[in-house]
Amino acid sequence: MRILVSAVVLSCFISLPCAAQTILKSEPLMLAPYEVAFVKDASCPSGKVLKVTGAIRGLHRRKACVVLAGEQASLATATP
Repeated sequence: MRILVSAVVLSCFISLPCAAQTILKSEPLMLAPYEVAFVKDASCPSGKVLKVTGAIRGLHRRKACVVLAGEQASLATATP
């Protein structure tokens, strides 16, 4: 029974991040390796957001302008 409950809870946590992406107003200072953050930035053209992927020590973060659907995104503020 515990295994079944654990599997259901785990599947909920896996499916929730895909439901909506949070768009930050500024790039976070700390970002775990391979963690992704979406930033509303002036460096990207209208209709696109900056996708920032964290890197391991000694490597630079990856940054790319991507398009997100309106129903997938919500605007939030970054916490320092």
